[in-house]
Order: sequence, then C-alpha cells, then structure tokens
Amino acid sequence: MRKHLLVLFGLMFVLVLAACSGGDSETSSESGEGNEETSEGTEESSASGEQEITITSKSEIPSMDPSLITDSVGFQWAGETYEGLYRLDENSQLVNGMAESSEVSEDGLTWTFNLRDAEWSNGDPVTADDFVYAWRRAVDPEVGSEYGPYFLGGIIKNATEISNGEASLEDLGATAVDDKTLEVELEKPVPYFESMTVFITFMPLNQAYVEEQGDKFATEAEYTISNGPFEMTEWSHGEGWSIEKSDSYWDNETVQLEKINAKVVKEVSTGVNLYESGEIDQTELNAEFVDQYRTNEAFNVVEKPYLYFFKFNQENNEALANVNVRKAISYGIDRQGLVDVILNDGSVPAEGYVPSNFVSMPDSEEDFREAQGSLVESNVEKAKEHWNKALEELGTDSVEIELLGDDTGTSKDALAYYKGQLEENLEGLTIKLLEVPFKERVRRDNNSEFEIEAATWGPDYVDPNTYLNMYLTDGQNNNMAYSSEEYDSLIEKANTEYAQDPAKRFETFLEAEKLLLEKDQAVAPIYQDAKAQLFRPSIKGVYSTATGPEFEFKWAYVEE
Repeated sequence: MRKHLLVLFGLMFVLVLAACSGGDSETSSESGEGNEETSEGTEESSASGEQEITITSKSEIPSMDPSLITDSVGFQWAGETYEGLYRLDENSQLVNGMAESSEVSEDGLTWTFNLRDAEWSNGDPVTADDFVYAWRRAVDPEVGSEYGPYFLGGIIKNATEISNGEASLEDLGATAVDDKTLEVELEKPVPYFESMTVFITFMPLNQAYVEEQGDKFATEAEYTISNGPFEMTEWSHGEGWSIEKSDSYWDNETVQLEKINAKVVKEVSTGVNLYESGEIDQTELNAEFVDQYRTNEAFNVVEKPYLYFFKFNQENNEALANVNVRKAISYGIDRQGLVDVILNDGSVPAEGYVPSNFVSMPDSEEDFREAQGSLVESNVEKAKEHWNKALEELGTDSVEIELLGDDTGTSKDALAYYKGQLEENLEGLTIKLLEVPFKERVRRDNNSEFEIEAATWGPDYVDPNTYLNMYLTDGQNNNMAYSSEEYDSLIEKANTEYAQDPAKRFETFLEAEKLLLEKDQAVAPIYQDAKAQLFRPSIKGVYSTATGPEFEFKWAYVEE
C-alpha cells in the first residue's frame, strides 16, 4: 500500500524501536517446532514498573463479535482478545496460535490443523468444534455476517452455497475430526489460505457461551469471551474500554502487559494535551503538530498498507454513472499537496489500488506497484477536459455530489481539502460534505447509502486479491453498483485457472487493476497512509501489522 514511505514496508514494523525487515507470511506445511511453551521469534523483555498503558482510538468499537466485525477498530481489540490458528509476529511471519502444526494435501485442497491444549477465559477447552461453529456461523445467512461469505465463500467448500441458502451448515468444508484435529476442505487451491486464517472472521467461538448470551453477545465487556492474550474487562461506550492480561491464555507467560486502556479521542489537539499531561501514552499527530514534535524522542511514523480512496456509487447519483465525471474527480485532486500540507504525517500519494511495498511479483523482488507502474495522476487540465465532456453528455452545466467521510479532525481537514480542490478545478461542481461518526460511515457503506465515500481499505491477507476482488459484481464490499464482466472474468481466472501458476496469476491481477482504474475509474485512489504519532518511549515491543490488529500488544512491555 505504500511504496515510497520513509522506511521500506515489509508488512510489519517495530512501532517504538526501528523498522523490522519483512518476510513471507506463509508457513511451511508442517509448522510449530519448538513453540510449545512460548512464542517464537521474540526478543527477551526487560519489563519493569507498572505494566499498564493507555492509548487512543479515533472511534467507538462497533462490535466485538468476530462474525460481524468489518472495521479496523473491531479488528484491533477483538484481535487482542481472540486467537485463531496463527498469529503474526514482529517479522511478519505466521507463528502458531491455536494450531501447533498443519499439513496440506498434495492437491492443495485439504488442510489438517493440529490444535494445542488451550482454554477460553471461562475455563472451557478450545476445540476443533469451536472453529467449525464459528465458520458455520460466519456463513449462516441468518447471522448476516458481511465478511463470512466474502472470505469463506469460494474458499471453504460449500460456503457460498450455504450463504445463499442452497446448502445446510453441516455441508461446510470444516470438520472436527476430534477435539484437537480440524480438517478443512477448500473449493480450489488457495495460495494465501494460511495467511487468511489470521483474519478475525476465522477466529474460533465457544458455541455454548455465544448461545447463552444471545443478542447480548459481544455488546458489553461482561458478554465477551477470550482465548487470546487479553480479555475485555471494561467497556464504556463512546468513551473507552480496557483489556487485561488473560490468566487462561496458553502463552500467558509471554504476555507482560497487565492492562491496556483505550480512550476515544477524536481531536488530535485533545490527544496531544492528554499525552503531555501524562494521562495517555500514545496519540496520533496531524500536520499541525508533526513539525513541533518531529525531534521529540516519542515521535515516530508507522507505515501501513492502508489505502484512502473515493468510492463512486454509480446508482445513487446520475452524474457518477458517467465515467468522465469519475475521471475528472480523480484527476482534479492535488494528492501531493494533500500529503505535504494537510496530512504531513508520512503518507504519500497513491499510485494504484494495490499498495506499494506490499507484495512482490512471483520469483522476483520487484514490487507489484513497480511492475505495474503508476495508474493515478493529478492533472488539472485533464480534469477539466473530462469534466466538460461529462457536462455535455449529461446535458447540464452544474452538478451537486455528496461526499461522505468521518467526523474526526484529520478526516474533516481532508474532506475540506477535497471540496476546495474539486470546486475550484471543476466549474459547476458543488460538493456537499457529510461528516459522520466512523460507525455510521461503516453502516452507510454497508447499505450503499452514499454518493462518493472517502473510504479506506487495508489488506486482510498478503495477496493482491485482498484488494482487487472487492469489485466483483455484487461483491460484499462493492456496495457502489460497479459491474464489469471483463473485470469479473479476470479475477475469476486469476483465482481458478491460474491458482497454481503464480506468474500468470499476477499478470492477470495487473491487467485487472489497469481496467479498474484506467478504463472504468471505478474508484479513485488518493493516498497511502502513514501514522505520525507520539508513543511513550518506555513502552517496548509494540508492532504495527499489515493484517489483523493495527498494533500487536502480545509482546509489549513497559521498561521504566
């Protein structure tokens, strides 16, 4: 997602210390040697002082239910309280979570995972049935999971049919051979399947607990359960929450932090004041504060493959159904000015939809973005050319479009910038801003209740498909009435015919991305994200991840 950031992105960075080198996120077909007692690949800590920290969140947690989570805030906190088959370490490697080892059949269709002895926070054992139940629940049409059909559909055998009501839950290709053996049947070979299991939708669930709580499940701290490093103990909606070290976690001797508090802070200035007063240990910075704190020992830039982009809903506004309108808007924004002046946090202009320094071409160290080249351009003359053509085609001299975005400080600044740029460069265009809380934006996105949305997307696994399959016709994350038979065919071919031919598969992805942006301008990539922040130097071992939680705290500790 970001090719040009200050430190070469390799999927994971040490947050407080220096950037770590990246690596392949796949494990071997048999993994887990030497990982019985504590996690692999982590440095020995020298924790001292009170092991409690307080960090910020820009918004409330919409849900702690792994089957229903669709947002980065939910990913963060459920990702610390649940653990799936694997976990990402500081080097971007998959390390064993609930799985002690795994084997895959020669044809790549059957995976067998051998589970460790582990417990839920209520004392129940974690079993293979917990994974089977969770995955069935994720594709159960009565549950209404957005990501269940999206991630399991077409991957796990019969998942699509179940989510469409054409097969029973028992037909899902996930079987508990016994308490400690999970067998998974895939629809087709999936090169990135193990990487997918880190995603929150693949977390196990304790069926008895979930059904006992009913509609209350995961809505309050007292109705949550954990099998991960931490468990939620407090949740004051709209204000903050706390998670504490779990005594029942299989690797709890590795976990040093006793408590992590999160405080909802929407305004950067508020966060800075709280940091300076010692009330919090981490806060984001925006352009107003970056230069002031750049030389401070607490200052650092976290680089992540998160894309900020415009989603054009071609159904809710007649003008946006016109490709020249979409192209004019994309050309009409000075992205360099945005990242240099408005953001000033290490973010960079986007060059495509698949991030930079995210994934390399097969059998090559060449970055996907470099292989493709830039597909995004800021050009006022081209913007005006397409705009004038669009107005002629629409038979009008004025257009009003609503732009939906978050109501936090930095987002509001960016939205104002977009409005100014577009209204100045495209005569006759009026941009009406709609700034809403993050949870409301997610709801509107899910229900296609927007015209243009200032959206974000981060990878769910390490493969171009995590970005490019979003825009399949009627796809779960399309939500904007984009449909292209040619695009659908390319993505389908990449994931079926070329599933075991990496070179042809990636060439097909390159072709699909070019169609999405150059021909159809279905979306408009704006910038690749980085986060400038203050982070208390005494806090060590926090890592920024590309998939799953934004920050990983399992190996964190305070060293006073």
